[in-house]
Amino acid sequence: MKIVIIGGNGTIGRKVTERLKEKHEVIIAGRSSGDVTVDFSDSNSIKNMFESIGKVDAIVSIAGDAKWDKFENLTEDDFYIGIRSKLMGQVNVVRIGKDYLNEKGSITLSTGILADDPVDMTTSAAMVNGGIHSFVKAVALELENGLRINTISSDLVEDAYEKYKNYFPGNTPVPMRKIVDGYVKCVEGKITGRIIRIMA
Repeated sequence: MKIVIIGGNGTIGRKVTERLKEKHEVIIAGRSSGDVTVDFSDSNSIKNMFESIGKVDAIVSIAGDAKWDKFENLTEDDFYIGIRSKLMGQVNVVRIGKDYLNEKGSITLSTGILADDPVDMTTSAAMVNGGIHSFVKAVALELENGLRINTISSDLVEDAYEKYKNYFPGNTPVPMRKIVDGYVKCVEGKITGRIIRIMA
């Protein structure tokens, strides 16, 4: 398969790329590095990315920003960071990318545990993740040509534990292998409309 991974140079993206490259042709898309660059918050940039790489068999999105801060400190513009990037960035990847997928192709998005189990200072990020969950379940009913869509929602990953452990007291970090397995399941399997929750 020909697969584009948006965020393929990130903490999780690197490991997913390594695994999928064992069997498939992988194109890495990133904000500032990769085989092709893309501004996730700009739908024109997303369209230009797909135009440059052409038809693919699978799209994997492991990207998107959201503001972390106390609710009382968050402005309307702070909420729009996550809405424009992680939420609408992934919605636009589906909206635009479906036209560049081969028949029976797949799209895999990324969220996280905050949708179900938020922690302090994550109001915006939790909202965005929950929105993506609802979007995936609904849009799976309407995609045509056998296209599939799923999202990976993982707990704190081992490779990011030191950076984020103080935000997630008591959360057992998930082995990166389990996270990667989830993406492989979505890309190589037959499931659709699923939120794949990955815990330790």
